[in-house]
Amino acid sequence: MAERSIIIIGAGMAGLSAGCYARMNGYKTRIFELHNLPGGLCTSWKRKGYTIDGCIHWLTGSSWGTLYRVYEELGAVQGRQMVDHEVFVRVESDGKTFIVYNDIDRLEQHMKELAPGDAGVIGEFCNALRVLAGREMPSDKPIELMGLVDKLRATKALSVLKAMHKYGRVSIQQFAARFTDPFMREVFPEAMANMPDLSISGLMMALAYGHGRNAGYPVGGSLEFSKAIERRYLGLGGEIRYKARVERVLVENNSAVGVRLADGTEHRADVVVSAADGRTTIFDMLGGRYVDDSIRRYYDKWPVYEGFLQVSLGVAHDFSAEPQSLAFRLDDPVQVGDQSRHWMQMRHFCYDPTMAPEGKSVVIATYAFTNPEYWNKLYADQEKYRAEKQALADAVIDRLDKRFPGFREKVEVVDVATPVTFERYTGNWKGSYMGWMATPATEGTWMKRTLPGLANFYMAGQWVFMGGGVPGAILSGRHAMQVICKKDGKKFRTSTP
Repeated sequence: MAERSIIIIGAGMAGLSAGCYARMNGYKTRIFELHNLPGGLCTSWKRKGYTIDGCIHWLTGSSWGTLYRVYEELGAVQGRQMVDHEVFVRVESDGKTFIVYNDIDRLEQHMKELAPGDAGVIGEFCNALRVLAGREMPSDKPIELMGLVDKLRATKALSVLKAMHKYGRVSIQQFAARFTDPFMREVFPEAMANMPDLSISGLMMALAYGHGRNAGYPVGGSLEFSKAIERRYLGLGGEIRYKARVERVLVENNSAVGVRLADGTEHRADVVVSAADGRTTIFDMLGGRYVDDSIRRYYDKWPVYEGFLQVSLGVAHDFSAEPQSLAFRLDDPVQVGDQSRHWMQMRHFCYDPTMAPEGKSVVIATYAFTNPEYWNKLYADQEKYRAEKQALADAVIDRLDKRFPGFREKVEVVDVATPVTFERYTGNWKGSYMGWMATPATEGTWMKRTLPGLANFYMAGQWVFMGGGVPGAILSGRHAMQVICKKDGKKFRTSTP
């Protein structure tokens, strides 16, 4: 019997994952990727001897559990050193410091020292972290394939499910409002990169995994992590074609039969899996023909992680004595596009010797939720666009020079990535770096990986997995192949047949 064939759109985490599991289960596969590198958003780039990382700060499931097993299946973690941090982030304002320790007991003690009048709220928060620490949410199967046995197994994680449901309905800002101490009310939202609308459960899970030393950073950075999975896919006999933008999903009799590339060539397969941008897939590649009210509501109403901006600096100074992640309030705000920002979020990568020459450092400042429309309009005038990026870099360097005197003279490399950058290289709508945002409004929701009325077509990636991130994208590719195998009557395998 001839191998059934699958075309996968996109060689990001979801596409590579889907490709690996497709090959493990005996499908012939081809991946078409618009960029010339694997990984999509999980990437890094070189600048004059420095490596700028655009993705992984910590990796959920870095040392044990279901996710770690999945990473092993994909060849991503074998022989890879993971670095676990003692501190999640250090937050400074008005001469005071809030240190978000990954150790829950130490965090609780520190918070109660800062805000003794809020001992009750602090105790509730840290006890919830203890419930989540060392436990996992069921994730080895897609929800539509979970049977009675799976649901019974999930009851072992009932305390986790209850906590996630409870705190998934509370935003970070809403939880912060429960503190009576004004300092804690102000700085607590900065513990999660100034994303006050995010469900507090997101911050809780990050800290819980950090406490369990299961949210480490993979030495070598994001692109090397992606290349490891690419090697696994190619070693399984998969094919990748780079610089191959898919413009159209070919449909006959309401069934996906292949793709048409930007160069006009057409390629056929039994099944098409899109691990590309969700909106582009549904409304451009498929012309908006296979949607319902639910899908329209997703793209009209649901909040997304939009408009990410990163200023990266190569600095002739060793920052290893400084906190690896730092947020501090500015006396003089930074103008980021059409927005004034009163906080600076920065981190260095001195714990990874592959990122910078010896004795030097990569330092990045990031700004989430930068207006993508502003940057897209500016991009039309390249001179103004470059000038705006330079002005922003100068402003960031100025504020860092005030925090670390002498910083300016040591800057050797300046790199600014705007929402336009992420959209150009990955095709992601609004320059989104993690897809749908997990907020109280979207708690408990999930998006189907199929489209109404269209056969032999599946979606994977951050647009079908609430909360985004590398683990979610990887799981979505695995889940898509589990669904396909089920439909084809195959037992899902995690090794070569």
